[in-house]
Amino acid sequence: MDLIMYSLKIGPLLASFGRATVPIIRLCFYVFASNLFTLSLPLKPHRSQRASEPARISRPAETMATNEPEHETRDAEEAGANEDEDTGAQIAPIVRLEEVAITTGEEDEDAVLDLKSKLYRFDKEANQWKERGAGTVKLLKHKDTGKIRLVMRQSKTLRICANHFVKPGMAVQEHVGNEKSCVWHARDFADGELKDELFCIRFASIENCKLFMQKFNEVAESEVEKEESKDASETAGLLEKLTVEETKTEEKVKTEVEAEEKKKSEPEKADEEKKTEEAAPST
Repeated sequence: MDLIMYSLKIGPLLASFGRATVPIIRLCFYVFASNLFTLSLPLKPHRSQRASEPARISRPAETMATNEPEHETRDAEEAGANEDEDTGAQIAPIVRLEEVAITTGEEDEDAVLDLKSKLYRFDKEANQWKERGAGTVKLLKHKDTGKIRLVMRQSKTLRICANHFVKPGMAVQEHVGNEKSCVWHARDFADGELKDELFCIRFASIENCKLFMQKFNEVAESEVEKEESKDASETAGLLEKLTVEETKTEEKVKTEVEAEEKKKSEPEKADEEKKTEEAAPST
């Protein structure tokens, strides 16, 4: 508006100067018209600005994207520092749990054999093999008595699958049709009472099966030898006892005979003494 008023005021003055001022007036109107045209157009960014604006807009996004991991790493570092930091505070437990000593019954025994296996028992009623459990089978030798028993527990629950002594006369035989399995009879006490069971045990390899059979049969044979030596010692003890009793009876008979003879000889001695006394005054 200021430009319009200025042009209206100066226009009559310039007209008074004549034709020489016509180009000047035209230039003023041209400038005036160009300014009006630019004012009527909507504001648009310059080409250089439009080219630079995406870069300026993308920069904050890039900085935000780069700042997010920094915040995450900073939070992770602070969390790790808080975890590693020792505050020194001592919190008393609400419930005190006392340590309980667990006894397995194997503390006084040494393991002669320890192998992983799967055990089956023969069900007579159903006439089929039933799985007893998978775990480790052990031959345990007692430290004091020297007796050896077979114990097998399940690997996870530790439930007893088999528990019996290896006695003389027992033998393990290879299962027909499977070189990794073997069978034997035993009076088992795994269920808390003695039962006649037919067991079948399967190993992961043939070598383990043969090792089990060898150890089991060796223990059974050693038990036979122990029984024979025990019987021999018992019979020797009985014979010794009989000989001692016989000597005692002989000594007793001898003492009795001597006592009787002594009793018989005492009256005879008394009679002889009387006779000698009577004969003495008469002389």
